[in-house]
Amino acid sequence: MIVLIQELPQLHSTSAKREGFGYSSLRSIPHQWNFKFNSKASWKCFCNKNETVHEASQGFSALPRDAPWDNATAWSTMALYIFSLHIPLSFGSLSFVSQLMRIPVLDPQTKALSRLGIQTVEFIVTLLLLKVTAKPNYRFRNFFRAHNLGGKRNWLFASAFGFGFLVSLVFLTSILAETVIGPKAVNSPVLKEILDSSNISRAACFIAYCVVTPFLEETVYRGFLLASISTEMQWQQAVLVSSAVFSAAHLSGENSLQLFIIGCVLGCSYCWTGNLRSSILIHSLYNAMTLLLTYLS
Repeated sequence: MIVLIQELPQLHSTSAKREGFGYSSLRSIPHQWNFKFNSKASWKCFCNKNETVHEASQGFSALPRDAPWDNATAWSTMALYIFSLHIPLSFGSLSFVSQLMRIPVLDPQTKALSRLGIQTVEFIVTLLLLKVTAKPNYRFRNFFRAHNLGGKRNWLFASAFGFGFLVSLVFLTSILAETVIGPKAVNSPVLKEILDSSNISRAACFIAYCVVTPFLEETVYRGFLLASISTEMQWQQAVLVSSAVFSAAHLSGENSLQLFIIGCVLGCSYCWTGNLRSSILIHSLYNAMTLLLTYLS
């Protein structure tokens, strides 16, 4: 239909004049050729065009268009996780351990072991929460498997590239922050104290921050939230939204920009590979680098 509309004015301006056609002759053309407007075909063409544009914009992302959680369930589950699990366990758990053990001040090794245990409990309960809130026909054991398109993309290469790119961005933002705010001697004095205390403390910190935390946070913010909301919006928007939630959930104003950047890099890696192992590996390597720099500082 679009081709015919574009060609009819040309016929009226050139061929009609050369052949001596008048307006009455042009009026007879539709009756002789019996042109018909097919509304279904036009609507089909319009839909296919929109789908083509949408597929082109989603070409970077290997995430499926159907997620185990719909948009409303995803946000309600996310709110339940943050306010019922994440905040209480992350910011009040050590005080609870101190009261339970009847020790006014926990020693560094006890803090490290407690933190590891609390993170593990949070991860297990989170998996149960996601399993309960998922669609009834979803097999939760497939959660950590790569998606179809993601299986054709090298997640190890994406992890290496993403980690290098992330380190570069964080380095640049750190220089900018030091120029504007001023240098910080140690990333976390409490973490520095724990790392300097004993080998057990260092091992507990490594397992907690380089194994449990990457699995927990990538499961929640990328595998669950990003994958769910990407079914309702473009993948770029989903990465930005999930990264903003990821940054806000840490409740760290001075590190919010870096956390947002980290979330964007991890989200892009997950979108491109369709494999949660990629973002988990980047997250783990970044946390390991942070622990090493803190220990050596």
